[in-house]
Amino acid sequence: MELTCLHNKFNFPSVPHLSRPFFKNPNPRVFPRKINILFLASASDTVVASSIKELGSKKDDEFGDLKSWMHRNGLPRCKVVLNESTSHDEKHMPVHYVVASDDLPAGDVAFSVPNSLVVTLERVLGNETVAELLTTNKLSELACLALYLMYEKKQGKKSFWYPYIRELDRQRGRGQLAVESPLLWSEEELAYLTGSPTKAEVLERAEGIKREYDELDTVWFMAGSLFQQYPYDIPTEAFPFEIFKQAFVAVQSCVVHLQKVPLAQRFALVPLGPPLLAYRSNCKAMLSAVNGAVELVVDRACKAGEPIVVWCGPQPNSKLLINYGFVDDDNSYDRLVVEAALNTEDPQYQDKRLVVQRNGKLSVQVFHVYAGKEKEAVFDMLPYLRLGYVSDPSEMQSVLSSQGPVCPVSPCMDRAVRDQLADYFNRRLAGYLTTLNEDESLLSDPNLNPRRRVATELVRLEKKILHACLQATTELIDELPDHTVSPCPAPYAPLLK
Repeated sequence: MELTCLHNKFNFPSVPHLSRPFFKNPNPRVFPRKINILFLASASDTVVASSIKELGSKKDDEFGDLKSWMHRNGLPRCKVVLNESTSHDEKHMPVHYVVASDDLPAGDVAFSVPNSLVVTLERVLGNETVAELLTTNKLSELACLALYLMYEKKQGKKSFWYPYIRELDRQRGRGQLAVESPLLWSEEELAYLTGSPTKAEVLERAEGIKREYDELDTVWFMAGSLFQQYPYDIPTEAFPFEIFKQAFVAVQSCVVHLQKVPLAQRFALVPLGPPLLAYRSNCKAMLSAVNGAVELVVDRACKAGEPIVVWCGPQPNSKLLINYGFVDDDNSYDRLVVEAALNTEDPQYQDKRLVVQRNGKLSVQVFHVYAGKEKEAVFDMLPYLRLGYVSDPSEMQSVLSSQGPVCPVSPCMDRAVRDQLADYFNRRLAGYLTTLNEDESLLSDPNLNPRRRVATELVRLEKKILHACLQATTELIDELPDHTVSPCPAPYAPLLK
């Protein structure tokens, strides 16, 4: 999430169970301990049952709800309260969300969370160690934050963060539709995304999380002071990969990316922030660092009882689903990618490479097709594709000596270019398991499985973009003279994927 803030340094007061700056600990203590119940989201019924039992325990009444705990620890009076939304799965606790307690005019401050209640890498690791860890490109901020909260989870009620972690347990990394990220879906559920490039993105992200898990012990050995208070095994022995992945996904769903702050403060976990706030792509409200706190100023009038919404940044729906478990039907940032590449076997490849570079493109060019701007994207692709069809050396020399992206191709060759593009969009549409009409029929079922629903919403929006591209391409084909016939395929036509 892209959020802005002012230039200021966080000043964190002393809070119980906070780490001190790291120093190297050559002999970390290793005490085998039985792994506690899962921290945060889980697909396991056993863990779900344990979480419900824990969350519903009367012994937890001493802590009150999240907001009460925050007020006791420095949260000033604010203009929000927590409401509940029934979960789709009766085994899961209801999802909490933030609503206005008063009528709020646009520009009003909904809440201001003091830095003493905000978790950042600065308080977890210290500036020097953060820089050292992150410059290795082996561990991300999210992995470090997840590991810290996993160890705090093991502390139970002794942890200062117990009420916040309990709330994260309750949310289980679920988004606005009470759906977990597809990173936690089963293989059968991921099949709902067949045909969508999002499926490959999910698998790639999961592989990245596994690589980070394999590097977790680095933090242990570099961060002696942090783990002195945790008499547990080193990370990869204390937490199986599945538990780490679930914790990582839950942190991913609620982390706030602050702008214009030091490196160690840019990723923050803010109680009352996401996922308790509703994300909108057409909203401009954002969390900002102001005078030792992270505050939210609403961008629109909000009646008492209405959910508080914030901007989720310029993210396409594929990222919204992976990061937060939802898609936005009114997302002006939604887009698909079309990758075009010059054929490297083309004898004139180097000349064509010079031409595309001169016009601000690459030999492997990514075209972003935004929802509602499909025709513009098709027009942007055509000059690149036409260049690939140029085969005569004298024509290529003419292109090299000319200015701009225009290529001298005949109507018949232009028909071949447009046919290739139309075939490409048709192939992508054929790769999905359902048609657009079948998607609409599925979504009309009120009892549709929540994960199937959000997956169907995503692929439906992708197909709308592809259909619009196909329509624009077909209209361009119809503009050609009636007698125009596509010749045999060019031997070195650009590659589309």
